[in-house]
Parts: sequence; structure tokens; C-alpha cells
Amino acid sequence: MKLQHFLVIACISLACLLPAQAMADELAMPQEMTEADVKPNLPQPYVVKKGDTLWDISSYFFKDPMKWMKIWEKNLYISNPDLIYPGNEIWFDVKKIKKSGGLAKQRPQPAVLIKPVEKLEPKVDTSRLLTALARQDFIQADEINGVGYILDSEDERINYGAGERLYLKINQPAQDGDLFDVFRTGDPIKDPDSGKVVGLLVNHLGQIEVRSQASGVYRGVVLNTFEELSRGDRLKPSKDVDTRITPSYPEGSVAGKVLYIRNNATEAGQNQMIGISLGKGSGLKAGTALSVHRAGRMVKDRVSGKNVRLPEEKIGELLVLVAQSKGSLALVTNSTSAINIGDAIRNKADR
Repeated sequence: MKLQHFLVIACISLACLLPAQAMADELAMPQEMTEADVKPNLPQPYVVKKGDTLWDISSYFFKDPMKWMKIWEKNLYISNPDLIYPGNEIWFDVKKIKKSGGLAKQRPQPAVLIKPVEKLEPKVDTSRLLTALARQDFIQADEINGVGYILDSEDERINYGAGERLYLKINQPAQDGDLFDVFRTGDPIKDPDSGKVVGLLVNHLGQIEVRSQASGVYRGVVLNTFEELSRGDRLKPSKDVDTRITPSYPEGSVAGKVLYIRNNATEAGQNQMIGISLGKGSGLKAGTALSVHRAGRMVKDRVSGKNVRLPEEKIGELLVLVAQSKGSLALVTNSTSAINIGDAIRNKADR
């Protein structure tokens, strides 16, 4: 193939649009390449982009792009449009200039990435439950005293409402702007099998914001109340509840029970709050998805004459809203049957 023919093919293949006079001048130029012709400290490789021309690539490597002909003469395969396309990587090795022109390219190869299958769950909007969480909580028996209490008020009143300025005793460091729930303990929560107390229900009375501190006494203001507050009412840090929870799953196997149903109800169904016997110690956190299962009935095997326990069946699903150390508050996200105290809590199951 004559050189002029190659030039036509190469330019058509890569849309190389050189002025006619420039091409004629190039044919007359000496084509011996030296290291001095190459731009120093070039990041390599050059990755071919859509719309690149021979002139573009030559301008990247050489101080004088008109030196391009000698390189492309020694790399005629690049005139084939099937062998150069966006994504090609091109190197220029100055040590090989005199031997082969120093140009090299690699065709990018597809890479297969293998990752474990991840189950993506949409976020669940639990904002409708903020009122329920603001009014009631579940704490361990050793947390009954909270982290402090209401000491008094500025005007020596006995009961307090929203907007009142109060004096507080807090037994842990607190900053201006910190929020505390005011609470009184309610009924104990017992394990339905052993009868052992595993926690206490807490009734929230309101919320106080710390404003300042002096001589070991904090000043605060009542932001809101559900009932009148009084001296001696206990304080605990307010929880920051995310109303948009992304479901997740425990890493290991978990097994627990339904401990209580909000408002002392005998049964729970979809969109109701329950307490369960699993908490942070079992790897639970806000968003942990679990299943509720009912123990199988005991039936008489008419063939063998023996009693047989039927398998337990899934009757609902729940989402942990607030995890304590040994227990959690959870939302029943769906149910096929009424949920009762003592029903089993397991890893989320299909059936």
C-alpha cells in the first residue's frame, strides 16, 4: 500500500481532518523521531475518546503534531476502524522510538464483578408513630432513676406546664440545647414464661430543653407537656427517632418473644406498637426487620396414637423502632393473625 493511500484510509477511519497544505508539508519533512520530540512527563495511557482524530492523539504525545506520520506508518493496524475505538488505551514508550515507533494499545476487556446478592428494601415512613413514641417507652429495671430530676421552678409553683422555667439536677454532663424527656414509671414487663421482670413501661410527661448551668444546677425550659410536671419527676435523654427507617437484617440467628402490647391490649395487629425481648445485645437496631411466629398446636396422630406438635407458623412481620439493651419497641408492619404476648420473634422469614 502506498503511503498516500494509507493516509487517506487512516484519516477517513478516524475523521482526521488535516489541511491539505499541512499534509503536503508533512510529506516533505524528515521523519526521524527523537526523544526530544515527545512531551515530557505525560500521564499514560491516553484513552481514546469519541470523536478523537489522529491529530488529537498526536498532539497529546508530541511537541510538534506534524511528526505524527512516522508513528502511524509504524502502526498501520490503527488505520483499521475495528481496532481503535473509544476506550482504547495508547502508550508511547520513548525508549522504543527508533525501533518501532513506541506506540502500543490495548483493547479494554469486559470485567465481571461477583458480589453477594443484596436485598434492597425501601424506606418505611414511621412518622405517624412519633406521637406513640413520645408518650411511652420501655426501659430496663436499673434505669428507673433516669439521669436526673426536676428540682424546682423559678416561682416555687408545684405543678408546671409548657413554657415554665425550671431548675434541674442532672448527674451527667449536659450542654445547652440538650433535650430530656420527663417520665414516671408504669407497670413492670414480665417474661410470660418465667414471670421475671425484664423491664418497665415508662409514661412520658413532657420534654425539657437545657438552657444553662450554674453551681451544679441546670436551668431548663419546658417545651411541651402531656400531663402536669412536678418536683421529683425523672429525666432521661430524649431519643432522636428517624422517621424514615431503612429495613435491615440481623447478622446471626435471633429468637425472642412478644413481651407487651401497647395500652395493655390483649392482641396486636398491623400498625400497632409492641415490646419484644430482643435488644442491642442481640444485634438489633432501629430498622431491624423480624417475623412473629405462633407455636404450632398439639394434635393427636390418629395413626400412631401419639401427640404431635405442628410446626410454628409465621403470623406477622415487624420493624424495630427503638432498641434498648435488652428489649425493643417495634412496629407491626403486617399480620395475618392476631399477635399475642408470648408469640415467638425470629429472623424475618418467608413463611
